[in-house]
Amino acid sequence: MNSGSTVFSQLMEFVPRYEFRKCINRYHGQYKVKCFSCWEQYLSMAFAQLTYRESLRDIESCLRAAPEKLYHMGFRGLVARNTLANANSVRDWRIYADFAQTMIGIARPLYVGEDLGFELEKTVYALDSTTIDLCLAVYPWARFRKHKGAIKLHTLLDVRARIPTVIVITSGKIHDVNMLDRLWFEPGAFYVMDRGYVDFARLHRVQKASAFFVTRAKKNFKFRRQYSSVVDKSEGIQCDQTVVLTGFYARQDYPEKLRRIRYLDPDTNKRLVFLTNNHDLRAIVIAQLYKARWRVELFFKWIKQHLRIKAFYGTSENAVKTQIWIAISVYILVAIVKKRLNLEQSLYNILQILSVTLFEKTPILQVLSRHNGNVPDGNAHNQLQLFD
Repeated sequence: MNSGSTVFSQLMEFVPRYEFRKCINRYHGQYKVKCFSCWEQYLSMAFAQLTYRESLRDIESCLRAAPEKLYHMGFRGLVARNTLANANSVRDWRIYADFAQTMIGIARPLYVGEDLGFELEKTVYALDSTTIDLCLAVYPWARFRKHKGAIKLHTLLDVRARIPTVIVITSGKIHDVNMLDRLWFEPGAFYVMDRGYVDFARLHRVQKASAFFVTRAKKNFKFRRQYSSVVDKSEGIQCDQTVVLTGFYARQDYPEKLRRIRYLDPDTNKRLVFLTNNHDLRAIVIAQLYKARWRVELFFKWIKQHLRIKAFYGTSENAVKTQIWIAISVYILVAIVKKRLNLEQSLYNILQILSVTLFEKTPILQVLSRHNGNVPDGNAHNQLQLFD
């Protein structure tokens, strides 16, 4: 790395500029733009995410505090809050959505060898959504209930890599199960989801795609047992059954056999009933697969805690989606840097270090390596860790 460049500039060197330009050209992002390019918009918003800026005025003030360094950070001039607000409002958010997907494609192979926590060579995906509450008076386009606004982030997470592979932003009114209509199912992969996604017609699509699902049975689940397998109750497995659906419509939607596993969680002493179309894995592995679903919940909590996706710099739908997608791309960027520089620190510690060193002219590897990753604060153990 060039020691004369700021840490921010060195960090942006990990961004594939050619791919970014392709996304801009795809949606004509530079049409009639004479100043403050899409790249400068991305830099400004990425800087805001990395340094936890609270508002557009906050972004403007911080960037103007070091005007002599802006050119070397990629800016051609001073950043004005009105210019940034207009760019967020009118420039197509799909530019940054496509670019985030490009970054995801770069990051996933870097984490392909990560430990899943149990023995399974197949790819495992966790599907879930999180709701971001919005003030209906400020965001009238995001109507959720009569006096409440909200949007949803539907996410398909690669459990092994802890990297989101699909993210869809919708109104808060859209039910989670509708996400299954928008997915292409990878043959041989496992899709783990909670019982909010139980729709037998849609789950049969997973079966027909030669993929596997693991979910929880609803309380009113009606079935007929065909036979039971021998189980090891010392592992917490209480029963392992092959069943067929008995409901008239459910039987039409899913005419094939299902596997029903009842598991007693030793930590909470809670009985859980799992449904899956995989009849080969050991019952305890199915239970472990469902437990791994928690990683998508951890992902949601992490990005809400450490990135700016709950308070927004603009009020239009385009501005909100632009901010969310740039936040996700920054998360992926830091994950890429962690792997390519062979850093042992957690993403949280890397973000904390970057937030106070972006203007320094020190090699980024030196900046990130001189910290051992141990936070002296006594509350450090409360921080969410996505990568150990």
